[in-house]
Amino acid sequence: QVQLVESGGGSVQAGGFLRLSCAASGKAFSTYCMGWFRQAPGKEREGVAEIDSDGTTSYADSVKGRFTISKDNAKNILYLEMNSLKPEDSAMYYCAAGLNICQPPPETYGGIWHEPGAGYDYWGQGTQVTVSS
Repeated sequence: QVQLVESGGGSVQAGGFLRLSCAASGKAFSTYCMGWFRQAPGKEREGVAEIDSDGTTSYADSVKGRFTISKDNAKNILYLEMNSLKPEDSAMYYCAAGLNICQPPPETYGGIWHEPGAGYDYWGQGTQVTVSS
């Protein structure tokens, strides 16, 4: 049973920076596909970023160049560094773990994951990010 605990959300001004963390309890963290997702009120869940077991990363076009996903295998922690934040980035952010290989990168589908979360087995509770103008 993989448990995920997220932290680091908050309120910032546009152009600001936040670093989200997700601590995982699984015994095989380094083998997981790990991802970050977000959902704003009234909107569908959106895939944000993904990191494979070998460290390969993928990003939605909307955040590419601004967000960075990374992991510390020794500490079982997943990170999402968010720079140049925009009001449209405001959402509840979730981390997730998949026991199998990651989904193909969003460029395969034209820049976004059309079924965000597919292939993921465990989810965190979410952390709120609010960006004001």
